[in-house]
Amino acid sequence: MSQTLAFDQHVAEYEEWFEKYPFVFQSELEAIRDILPTGDNIYGIEVAMGTGRFAEALGIREGIEPSANMRSLAAKRGIEVMDGKAESLPYKDNKYDFVLMTFCISYFDDLHEAFKEAYRVLKNGACLIVGFIDKESAIGRMYEAKKPQSIFYRSANFYKVDRVAEELKKARFRDLTYTQTLFKGLDEIMSFEIAKPGYGEGSFVLIKAIKK
Repeated sequence: MSQTLAFDQHVAEYEEWFEKYPFVFQSELEAIRDILPTGDNIYGIEVAMGTGRFAEALGIREGIEPSANMRSLAAKRGIEVMDGKAESLPYKDNKYDFVLMTFCISYFDDLHEAFKEAYRVLKNGACLIVGFIDKESAIGRMYEAKKPQSIFYRSANFYKVDRVAEELKKARFRDLTYTQTLFKGLDEIMSFEIAKPGYGEGSFVLIKAIKK
């Protein structure tokens, strides 16, 4: 509850981050776009979408967000957004071609339950895409150091890549693939950074996992 309250009360500060770091956002966005399923009949959701920045840019039309004030802004961006938690998604079984979770797993109450719920709502052969800051990366270490003073990071649980992968496998996901970007510090990224496979170099890591 305190996590949701922090985001609910500081929407302006959240939005300002994207204006301050446009090339960071662009690098993250294009890394996601590169691995997102595409096609006329492809339909997915974003979980804990914040103000809808990523969903709007990626053409995702539906999702959930627990913060009322962030939901309001996402709705103004044309997204059908419902109140909800990752651990109890308000959707039917076997419905979607993808689920996107980006910059949100650090605030989940139960990572395993959230991944199980994503598995439930996905069609067979569909994918969960999880984007997060690697705890062991340069930016991850910076965020950890800032936790005591930060509005947003104070209650965050940052994860190592191996831990996220382990939880995905426990939730029965298979065929995990990895993408990374953000190879410099936030204030040093002054141009678009092209993502590349793997992890261990870039601070922003994406794991694409398949429901089988």
